[in-house]
Order: sequence, then structure tokens, then C-alpha cells
Amino acid sequence: MQNIVIIDADEQSLHALQVLQATSDYQIVGIVEQTQKASISQFATRYGIPHGPDPESILSGNVHIVLDFSEECSTRYIQFCPNATVVPKNICHLLVKILLKPSKETQFLQSNVRMYQSIFNSVDEGMIGIDEFGIITLFNDSASKMLDVTVKEVIGKPILSIIPSSGLLEVLHSGQPVSDDELQLSNGLEILSSRYPIINQDGKTTGAFAVFKDISGVIRTAEEITDLKRVKTMLEAIIHSSDDAISVVDSEGLGILVNPAYTRLTGLTEREVIGQPATVDISSGESIHMKVLETKRPVRGVNMQIGEKNRNVIVNVAPIIVDKEVKGSVGVIHDITEMRSLMKELDQAKAMIRDLESTYTFDDIIGSNEDLLIAVGQAKIAAGSEIPIMLRGEPGSGKELFAHAIHTGSRRSNGDFIRVSCATLDVDSIEMALIHTKIQDDKLSGTLFLDEITELNPEVQEKLLEYLRIGSITTSGQSKQLGVRIIASSAANLERAVHEGRLSEELFFQLTRISIRIPALRTRPEDILLITETLLAMLNQEFGMSIQRVTSKAMERLQSYEWPGNVRELENVISRAMILSESGSAVLNEEDIIRALSSRSDHHLDSNPALPDKRTLASLMEDHEKLLLEASLKENNGQKVIVADRLGISLRSLYYKLEKYKLI
Repeated sequence: MQNIVIIDADEQSLHALQVLQATSDYQIVGIVEQTQKASISQFATRYGIPHGPDPESILSGNVHIVLDFSEECSTRYIQFCPNATVVPKNICHLLVKILLKPSKETQFLQSNVRMYQSIFNSVDEGMIGIDEFGIITLFNDSASKMLDVTVKEVIGKPILSIIPSSGLLEVLHSGQPVSDDELQLSNGLEILSSRYPIINQDGKTTGAFAVFKDISGVIRTAEEITDLKRVKTMLEAIIHSSDDAISVVDSEGLGILVNPAYTRLTGLTEREVIGQPATVDISSGESIHMKVLETKRPVRGVNMQIGEKNRNVIVNVAPIIVDKEVKGSVGVIHDITEMRSLMKELDQAKAMIRDLESTYTFDDIIGSNEDLLIAVGQAKIAAGSEIPIMLRGEPGSGKELFAHAIHTGSRRSNGDFIRVSCATLDVDSIEMALIHTKIQDDKLSGTLFLDEITELNPEVQEKLLEYLRIGSITTSGQSKQLGVRIIASSAANLERAVHEGRLSEELFFQLTRISIRIPALRTRPEDILLITETLLAMLNQEFGMSIQRVTSKAMERLQSYEWPGNVRELENVISRAMILSESGSAVLNEEDIIRALSSRSDHHLDSNPALPDKRTLASLMEDHEKLLLEASLKENNGQKVIVADRLGISLRSLYYKLEKYKLI
């Protein structure tokens, strides 16, 4: 080995020094730094090479070659090492250039090796090669990740010690390739492997090579696809079995799915709708599907006419959002042609009944529950003011009773108390209602009770807001000054209705200046006994019966029930229990209550239950109709389409009657 001392090497020569340091034939034993350079000092320190400005201390010893990069004459260093060969500066620079400039052939080979190595390690498939002795000679990064071992740990190792089931030795010995063979590795990984022999120019097998890929994800994906197909089939079956018409469009507004109920309602078949624009079924108005796709928000309760027969429908449409992107929209269509006629008749009947009803006061609000008493106290205070009032509570909780009591307890008690359903209210109707309660004979006008305020359409909301702002409305081109007191009610979440755009924010603030929340019946079970006693007295008079009380077991049953329909449902259950009780009985037993609570009675048409003597023809007809529906449902296993067909009525009419008698 030749010992070398470097004198005043520059930074350009640093790479050459590293090449010398890496060889086995030469060793740098010292560096003389007459002009100190940081990079040279760091190099010397890293490799433990003595260095400094004093040449005598560095050059003493066994030195064979001195590479002198200094500007001074090289012969001055011969005195320190007379046996050494001193290479002058110009020769040193020539040596550096030679060391740093590899041959073109070497550069080409190095470039190819780097390229092949990069390709070998960049593919997703694992690659393993063995020589003729079964020793691993090739192993890429993907194989390393799949087997969870490093390249250094496997190169030079027998293939059997790393992957016993690889099959490479079989290919090595047989010389026959194997394609797309499924294997499971020792770590549980499922792979698909192809193996090939490596044959040299002489036709001799010198090794074998395997390419394999992880198929665990493919298997999971196939299973997921199977599950998705199963879910898709189930969803389609559910949609096709729905009695409500359903249509689905994609993100471009082109039809992709309709159910049989849609075809029955519109008269349009799948062939006429699928792939067609969403407007294909509209007789008048804009496409709600396109509006939802544009706004990315649901739209509910839109009145439209669709199909060949211009059927009146209410449409609810919601966006289909996947990964925060709108992929389409789904619409549910309710036929209200017959429902509107029935609702109009019902509203007329209710109006007639209200005209005959007695005036309600705060004494008619029954209960000792603390929340109820708070609500009554708030209502009494509100009765003395002229500010609009909002009554909030679940359906059947007594909002109309509170409204009537507030009217009776106010200075407007001599005026009219008019209740209107916001669901059927249009601009003409609200104008008529407001004008009907105008000032007459210098008396205060009456009270207008708006039931379910969130059902008002935007035009009516604007007309009502006009009145609340200035105390007058403009109709037929004339401004009319009014003085009606407004009481509104809602079972819906008003804040959500405002957020969804169903209720004007300004109207919300105008109507909630006084807001009273009426507690649900399930939150005050202690009041059920007193309410039941009051209902018995009222219903005895109506039915001509003399039920005096309910048993303790029956009362426990009533108090343990959730009462989703609140006091209204309690009244319905008590009346049904009275009708179904034994003739002449003075008490209601637990069995009577259970039968009344049941959605399907066990009574048949031929059971001929005893009824009280004093009954109106209308009530007898309703009871008979209810029993008929119950029996028909039971005979046809609840299949409503069959029941409607056998009874000769439309499916919508059947649903109306079932809801009327609480059979669904």
C-alpha cells in the first residue's frame, strides 16, 4: 500500500481525494494546509487523517508519494521525505481530471444499471430472482413490502428459507414457466404469482425469476361488489313495492329509475322516462329535480300537475349526495287529487262543528303538571296583550285549546275566533280570513288562529307579513285597515324551517315575540287520571253512556303508554274503549284499553258488539266502516292494494280512512 501526503489541495480536488481514500492500494496519511479550507479540514477530520499547516510534522514518517497542489516549488519538501516521489501541481491537476472522468463505456453501463434498478424497484409487483443454486440474487422494493423483510436480509439467502412455497425451485429444475398461480404467503397475504426460468445463450437454465402481486384487495373488492349488488337488488325491491310514486335522476337530470306506482300515477312507462330529461312528466311548472340539482338543497311540499291526466300532486325532492358531491336526486310524489276533495269536505265539517262548539276558557285546560301550569300562566299574560302569539307543541297536545282560551280571556272575546289550516291556505283565503275578523260596530276585531304555520306557502307568508308590519293588507288594489289578533301554532321545528327556507325569517321573529311551549302528554303522566275523568264525562254525554271510571290496572296501562298523539289520541282511545266495552258496564277494564290501543282490533264483522242505545247514525256508520276495514285488512294480511281493490275504493282513499281510524 502506498502512503500519500496531500499539500494545499483545493476544494475541486476533494472528490479525487475521496476516490483515493476509497481504494485499497493507496492511503492518505496526512494533509498539509498552508491555506486552511473548511471542506478539506472536515474531510481530514471525518477520516482521521492528520492535518495542519506544519509540513515537517506531517511529512515525517513513511511517505511514498507527495501530491503538491501549492504554488511553491515542489522540491522544498524533499528534505522532509527524501525517499518520496513529489508530484508537482500541474501533474496533480491532471491526475484529478483522470480520476474524476470515467470512460464513456463505464458511464453508459452505470447509467443502464441505475435505470434498470429504478424500473425494478418502481413496479408494484414483487420480483424475486434466484441463481442455479436456489440463492436469492434479485429482490425488489415491492417484494420487500409484501414480505416485510429488507433487501439486505434476503440477498444471498436460500429461497426456501424466505418463501418455502414460492415454487421457484420447481421452475428451476423443470425449466417450465408457471403463470397466474394463486398462493398464500406465510404472513397470510394472498398473491398471484408467475414464474419463469432464466436460460443463457447456451440453452442452460441458470436461475429462475418470479413476478407476483397482492390480490387481497381484489378479493375484498369482488366481495364488496357482490354485497353492493345484493343491496342494490334489495333497494330496488323496496322502491318498487312502495305505494308512493318515486323517480330518480342522475346529476345531469336524466331519469335513471322509476317505480310501478310512478307509472300508475303518470301513465309514463320506464322506456318513456329512463334516459329522458326530468321535465318529461311535467304538465305545468318547473322541474323540481333540476332545482334541487342546482341548489343542492331539498325541496318539499311543491304542488304540481304531472302525467297525461294532469294529476294534482305534492312533490318532495332531495339531493343524492355521495362524498360531498351531488350525484342525482330522488323525488317522492303524492297524489292529492282525491285528497284535496276530502280535505275540503273535512275542513267544511270542522268549520260547522266549531260554530256549534262552546267557548273554551283556561278552566278547560286540565292538569297540575308544573310545565303545563307554566304554559297556562304565560298564556294568561299573553291574553292581556295584543302581540302575536306562537304556540309550540306536538300534534294533539292542545294548541287550539290554548288559542281558544287566550281569545276568551282577552278583550276580543266578543269577536270571532277563526281557525284556519295553513296547509290549505292560499292568498285569497288569508285575505278573506283577515277581512272576516275586521272591526265591526266599534268593537275590537276577533282572533285568527293559524294552525301549523310552517305549512304556509311563500306568497301567503308575504301577505301575512304585510299585515303584521303595517296593520293592513292590499286586496283588489285597495288598502284595508284591519285589527285582527294573530295566534299561530306549530308542531314543527321552527328554527329548522327557517334554516331550510320553508318559513320566512322575518315572519318567524314577528310571530315568536311571545312563544309558549305546551308540554307533551307523555311528560305529565300524573295528569292522565284527571284528563280521563273529564273525557268520560264529556263522552258519556255524547254517546249516551254512563261509564263512571277506569280500573287501576286500566289506568296503569294508560299512564305507561307513550301517547305519540297526545291528548287527542287519549280522547280517541277512551272513546274506542267505551264503544268496545260490555253493554251496561260502568267501568273500563284493562282489556278495554288494550283493545282500544291496538292498531288492529280482534273484532270481526259477525261479532256484533253491543252498542249503547243512544247513538247518532253517523257514529254508527263510522264504527261499522272501521270494523269493516279491520276485518278486510286481517283477511288480506295487511295487503292494502288488495284491500282497496276488494272494497272498490282508491288506494289514496283507503289510506285516508286508515289514518282517520288510527289503523296505521
